[in-house]
Amino acid sequence: MALAASLITPLAQAEVQSPPQDPFRECVGELQTKAVAAGVSEPVAGEVLAKVEHLDRVIELDRKQPEFTTTFEDYLNRRVNARRILEGRLLLHTHSDLLQRVTRETGVPGPYLLAFWGLETNFGSYFGNMSVPSALATLACDPRRSSFFTTQLIAALQIIDEGAIPAEQMEGSWAGAMGHVQFMPTVFLQHAVDADGDGRRDLWNSLPDALMSAGKFLQAMGWNSDYRWGREVILPAGFDYALADGQRRPLSDWRAMGLRDAFGQPLVNADIQAALIIPSGHRGPAFLAYHNFKVIMGWNRSEFYALSVGHLADRIAGAGGLQNPPPEDLPKLSRASIEAMQQALNDQGFSSGEPDGIMGPATRRAIRQFQSANQLIADGYPDQGVFEALGITL
Repeated sequence: MALAASLITPLAQAEVQSPPQDPFRECVGELQTKAVAAGVSEPVAGEVLAKVEHLDRVIELDRKQPEFTTTFEDYLNRRVNARRILEGRLLLHTHSDLLQRVTRETGVPGPYLLAFWGLETNFGSYFGNMSVPSALATLACDPRRSSFFTTQLIAALQIIDEGAIPAEQMEGSWAGAMGHVQFMPTVFLQHAVDADGDGRRDLWNSLPDALMSAGKFLQAMGWNSDYRWGREVILPAGFDYALADGQRRPLSDWRAMGLRDAFGQPLVNADIQAALIIPSGHRGPAFLAYHNFKVIMGWNRSEFYALSVGHLADRIAGAGGLQNPPPEDLPKLSRASIEAMQQALNDQGFSSGEPDGIMGPATRRAIRQFQSANQLIADGYPDQGVFEALGITL
């Protein structure tokens, strides 16, 4: 009997043993609990999350690091081109009443609203084709940035819960940005408005809702309707490029240093705070960026993006191209090359921080110090001369 029992018991145990749990479904169950605790109705949380899928492509895109860093010339010309400028000017006329209304209520001029719309979705021609609930659930269940995307997923469920859009129509980017102006769900909850009066905040199908929401978002971040974003400037001979360090100085100070506008005229003698930006080194254009430039960067932290928004807005409003376009012969630098440069700078006593292959303020400061010590133009830009002086072959 004991032998029989020993043979039967493992089989019986196997019969009652629970099947292995799918980690993603287990995580989604936990997310559902958190969503309901945050105020999402149980039916919406249950129905939407029951249908979400793990999207391997989302994880792939989240992990993907560009092999090469783009140049300002490449970035700008891809985004501010003749076709987009022309379309923006046509839309400025087509939607003049709506744009004027948004400007009256938010202070943001129409050309800027169109510039954001153009850069985000090419004037509404492409919103992204990922299921936002599935993309956000995938990222929320991934340990890398789980907390951030859990918050975004719950916000997306709240948007569905309020009736803004059905879950099956909530499509956007792989990271969850949505609609004409690519709002993340938390930004949607805080700043989206119903501008067409239909009772819903619909950033997919209502252009009034989308553009007014963009204006309200920029207004909330401190848009100053008295000033533009910034301007292109001409630097005097022998200029100290160390002054392009992000520090904001009165326009009167920049005038006293000999800076002029893009057409060679003296800058106004005013107490307007501005920072100097030189995105392509001493051979490329220079810009003085005002307060609204910081507001644009509140939308997207990239200086290249903010410069593109400002320049596209100017072009839509009727301005011409840059007087000093960025050079076309600057190479795209690989992340490996930048990391090697950072290590070489550190080795020679010019601290650039932990080598990571990303150009940041510490790296630019180290380059300027190295350039100054080696009789190079100290513009903080990693050109061919810097690599050669460091003994690095591109």
